[in-house]
Amino acid sequence: MLKLEKRPQPSQAWIYLAPLVAVIATMIAGGALFAILGKDPLVAIRTIFYDPLFSEFAFFYRPQLLVKGAPLVLIAIGLSLGFRAGIWNIGAEGQYIVGALTGAGVGLAFYPLEGWFIFPLMVMAGALGGWAWAMIPAVLKVRFGTNEILVSLMLVYVAEQLLASMALGLMKNPQGFGFPGSRNLQQYPSAHNAELIAGSGMHWGVVAALIAVIFAYVLLTRHILGFHIRLTGEAPRAARFAGVNPARLVLICLGLAGALAGLAGMFEVSGPAGRVSIDFNVGYGFTAIIVAFLGRLHPVGILLAGLLMALTYIGGEIAQSRLGLPAAAIQMFQGMLLFFLLAVDVLTNYRLRLARREVA
Repeated sequence: MLKLEKRPQPSQAWIYLAPLVAVIATMIAGGALFAILGKDPLVAIRTIFYDPLFSEFAFFYRPQLLVKGAPLVLIAIGLSLGFRAGIWNIGAEGQYIVGALTGAGVGLAFYPLEGWFIFPLMVMAGALGGWAWAMIPAVLKVRFGTNEILVSLMLVYVAEQLLASMALGLMKNPQGFGFPGSRNLQQYPSAHNAELIAGSGMHWGVVAALIAVIFAYVLLTRHILGFHIRLTGEAPRAARFAGVNPARLVLICLGLAGALAGLAGMFEVSGPAGRVSIDFNVGYGFTAIIVAFLGRLHPVGILLAGLLMALTYIGGEIAQSRLGLPAAAIQMFQGMLLFFLLAVDVLTNYRLRLARREVA
């Protein structure tokens, strides 16, 4: 019989092999899923992973990697800081929505005034909105000992209702002929997060994501706060003896995660999405959890994982249009990544051994 045996030390090889094995296992299981749906599994996998990069229309799809990947990386960087410290923020989707609402609200409040200061104000408002929404579970945990997982997750549904209310009410376009949704920020130059280089997909959200990667790397490797974050996650008792203030760490980690998620929402609503609408949120806050763990909670790994997940988004859209795959199958395919990563990750701390079955 097979038996799990605890390793004396975590396996460094499996730390890096686990994401690769998880991706391969996802391809195999996803191929079986597509076969059950009556599609050629090889064609489906090629469409998702190969066509966006190397097909005849790749010149159109490649810029979308940055467009789709930037919010995922930005949110996942913030989540990873808390996850490293054992602080489980599952409500980044809500913080993403509120950041989009506050950022867009500032832009729409100035309409039709033109000015260079409008977009920077939207950036600050987006970050503050996400931060304030994340402070709700943070303060409740510090003050009353509530579970940040449940509170942050429940606040996602509150944010979704707030989004619908704004799209149908306060932010509704008065010239939209009664249709829900705000004015199109892409038609408002001072509030538009336009491409910095035409046709490249590079906008200010991509720049912010790259800055966040560098900031997180420096924080975790060169700053005392990063040491406290790592120490708290790896050895909580040692962290308490070292004088780490757990309440302060909760406020900082949840606050940073909320601010980055809010920024992602603001850059998205003022750029690719263009407007506040009922269906504005597309699950980036939840997908970023997969990105964070697929990247091993390391800033550079998260950057690569974000691009990989963006590839599945783009390839999934191509597969839906060309092969007729349902959107739910693509979402399930993405979820398999986290499932297999968590399963394979067991081998980092345990090894499989053959053992004789004991006779009763």
